[in-house]
Amino acid sequence: MENRSVFALDGITGMLIATVLLLSILAGLTVWGLGVQQGSAANYYQVENEKDIKMFSTENATHRVDVK
Repeated sequence: MENRSVFALDGITGMLIATVLLLSILAGLTVWGLGVQQGSAANYYQVENEKDIKMFSTENATHRVDVK
């Protein structure tokens, strides 16, 4: 005779555990993303020597300086 319980881990209980786990992962990643976004929004930078910036150059990143 098979175990056909509705509350087995492959039934409603398993679905609820998976749903709660996925929602908690979503909430954690959302909070982490908002923290990263707030930290990046407060980090300003300034462009120096605007006239020396070339259209295609790998040295363009040296013209950006963090103000903070």
